[in-house]
Amino acid sequence: MVFQLAVITGLLIFIIGFLLFSGLRVINQYERAVVFVLGRYAGVRGPGIFYIIPLISKIRVVDLRILSLEVPAQEVITRDNVTIKVNAVLYFRVVEPNKSIINILDYQRATVQIAQTTLRNVLGQSELDEILSEREVINGRLQQIIDGHTEPWGVKVTAVELKDLELPIGMQRAMAKQAEAEREKRAKIIAAEGEFQASRQLADAAHVISQQPAAIQLRYMQTLVEIAVEKNSTIIFPVPIDLLSSLKDIAHQLQSDSSSTNQQSPAAPQNPPDAPAS
Repeated sequence: MVFQLAVITGLLIFIIGFLLFSGLRVINQYERAVVFVLGRYAGVRGPGIFYIIPLISKIRVVDLRILSLEVPAQEVITRDNVTIKVNAVLYFRVVEPNKSIINILDYQRATVQIAQTTLRNVLGQSELDEILSEREVINGRLQQIIDGHTEPWGVKVTAVELKDLELPIGMQRAMAKQAEAEREKRAKIIAAEGEFQASRQLADAAHVISQQPAAIQLRYMQTLVEIAVEKNSTIIFPVPIDLLSSLKDIAHQLQSDSSSTNQQSPAAPQNPPDAPAS
């Protein structure tokens, strides 16, 4: 009898100890435990050690760290009827563990699905040039729209980034030609502006030289000095165009004077006929 009582007492102590220790739970700093008692929500516990009632309670552990998921590549037709293929990266985290368990079955999968739909809708309302040049604006719009959908699930979308943008081969060639034409345009504009500025400087220099005739001679001498420094065997002496024009005018004048002199000179007299003999 005493032996049976001892066995029963030992079993009760074991059962009670097992129940006490089986209710202990330990949750990491980056996790939270959603507790359900008899199927009803009983609160959020953690981090650290806590106790739940065994057999009638259960927990669902939720990770609060930021998750990064890649949105699969989507074929999108932009507003200007260009077909592109684009994918993105989504960053989000759980801010309300109870909602992420009670209000949604799989919040990670649901967030990725809503990101795919939003990505197609937003890019479909934008033109190709806007997508290429204003990525930060589009990323902000995507983040705001997706975050509005995931807020009832206790999920906070922190960032959405467009990752890769694949264009058709024909569109790539057209954009390359456009960029090349734009570079040539800028090069021609810069060259024209340089020529214009140089012409203005030359016009100012010509105005100064016209007021001081000796300046052109000094310029000639400076040019000769610069040529002589290089020790060349050939020296080119610049001759003013005005000087050649003056020489040409003098030559024409001399030719005209000689022609007029020849025309005005009288003809030589002829010998009179011989007188008849007497």
